Amino acid sequence: MKPQLLKVPLNDDFSFSVRRDIVPYFYNRWHYHPETELIHLEEGSGTQFVGDDIRHFQAGDLLLIGSDLPHYWRCDEKYFAADSEELVKATVVHFRDDFWGRAFLQLPENRKVRELLEESGQGVRFFGAAQEPVKRILGEALHACGTHRIRLLLEALEILAGTGDRQLLSNINHPNGFTEEETDRINRIYKHSLEHFQRKISLGEIAGVAHISPHSFCRYFKTRTRKTYFRFLLELRVGHACKLLAQGKWSIAQTCYDSGFNNFANFNKYFKGITGKTPSAYRKSRRP
Repeated sequence: MKPQLLKVPLNDDFSFSVRRDIVPYFYNRWHYHPETELIHLEEGSGTQFVGDDIRHFQAGDLLLIGSDLPHYWRCDEKYFAADSEELVKATVVHFRDDFWGRAFLQLPENRKVRELLEESGQGVRFFGAAQEPVKRILGEALHACGTHRIRLLLEALEILAGTGDRQLLSNINHPNGFTEEETDRINRIYKHSLEHFQRKISLGEIAGVAHISPHSFCRYFKTRTRKTYFRFLLELRVGHACKLLAQGKWSIAQTCYDSGFNNFANFNKYFKGITGKTPSAYRKSRRP
């Protein structure tokens, strides 16, 4: 799989980047960068890819994405409508692990922060009580200068390192060094899949999108994603079903068919296999 190398702009007055994005939709290409990314998704919803993990994202999510770990946020279709007035918002920090000097993280006092940054190589999602103070700190860091700015980042990382309310996302770290042709190919595959997963997508169809033979496509996709295309589609469909069930507006049967499943028994089987819960149990767990 080829993510795109993204160059993070940096002001000469600062050693790391803090910005707030208010845009029609998030950067919707599979990409990576040498900086670690701490991101608070303030507004917006869609499908999130971090390494080999696929799941729904929503407003309020807080994540730490490690150096060179490919990731991709695909906003829901409503954000791409020609007449859409929807906006997404995020506060994003990008920093290199050694910007404060190579010896800093090796200090014994920084052991937990160092371990957290090592975990970020798989991507980390945070929940629970640690979220609110970190979100407040990120907001303050947008306008901070001097040493205070560095202290705020370290304080945020210290809070996150001290919480057990976190979840590793990707099962594996992804290697880089891919060609530009592969970047375009995997983004075409993702875009087509996200637009059409609610119906049957044949192997010949998706291989045509990738401009390779069906046999070569199977090998290509599994080599680069560590999963079959069939599994990838299942995860997209189950992720969509999770979003609908959490919203609580649709019946389980309606959710099944809107998510691209044409067999209710298979829907229950695959949903439980991926989430660990039946659709009805998942819906109950998401009720306030």
